[in-house]
Amino acid sequence: MSQNNCPIIYAGLDIAKASLALYLKGSFHSLTNDPAGHQALLKRLHSFPGVCVICEATGGYEKAVVAALQAAQVKVAVIEAGRVRHFARAQGRRAKSDPIDASVLAQYGQAICPPPTEPLPPSQVRLGLLSTRRQQLVQMTVEERGRAEHYADPFSLRQSRQLLRLLEKQILQCEQAITQLIQEDAELNHKAQRLDQIPGVGAVVASTVLAEMPELGKLSDGAAAALAGLAPYDRDSGQQQGIRSIGGGRKTVRCILYMAALSAVKHDPILKAFYLRLRAAGKKPKLALTAAMRKLIVLMNRLLKNPKFQLAN
Repeated sequence: MSQNNCPIIYAGLDIAKASLALYLKGSFHSLTNDPAGHQALLKRLHSFPGVCVICEATGGYEKAVVAALQAAQVKVAVIEAGRVRHFARAQGRRAKSDPIDASVLAQYGQAICPPPTEPLPPSQVRLGLLSTRRQQLVQMTVEERGRAEHYADPFSLRQSRQLLRLLEKQILQCEQAITQLIQEDAELNHKAQRLDQIPGVGAVVASTVLAEMPELGKLSDGAAAALAGLAPYDRDSGQQQGIRSIGGGRKTVRCILYMAALSAVKHDPILKAFYLRLRAAGKKPKLALTAAMRKLIVLMNRLLKNPKFQLAN
């Protein structure tokens, strides 16, 4: 089916913390973002069996309504907010309100025909939640340690030490829950074992990548690098050749790959030789390390994509 000849009905759904704005077939409907509102939404969509709902990723407020739509077998595509905003600006639409945003989402669907977002298995959803919680605790630990450097009174220092011990305990609990979840799920366990074959990739790196990039193993090498925010983009115009740079992608994956690459370029003979070759060619350390990170995510994708693919000795 071509993108320009698409019989699907597209509905725009603008999502806020407490409200939903639905644009469907020229009409605007205001709903609540709670179970009652989700049921009302499904009732309105029931008369349109071919409908596909277009919404934005809104930092978590979209998760419950997306899950309700997917459970009811309603197609829903979750789109990066920046893409929709650029689409609106390309049309000269600078005004912003819930009805306007909902109508723009419907128009985006009609013009682009994005594929529906596939529902994740329950184990994958839980892995994502546990991984996110662990990252939050790690960030809180880093922030508290930074503040503790400036504490002068014994009371504050004592409370800081107590808080850090609690945070470290909860991080360990998260890691134990993640390990148990992966061990009990055959598919996740197999993927984790495949990734663990790579030097520099341990349990935390593997679980984080699996949690944040469930698409890994189903992508092309270029798409995997782009999704991790490690694909270099051209900056050329006419005779001017700009500096290639990375951008976008999933920050959490990129951060964890940075730590993995630091270890891999020291202990993996192939990546170490690759890194040193780039440095000898005059590449800056950060650029050479970014290239090693890109090699890592491509290698991870190939390992999960092809069961027969083996690492070189």
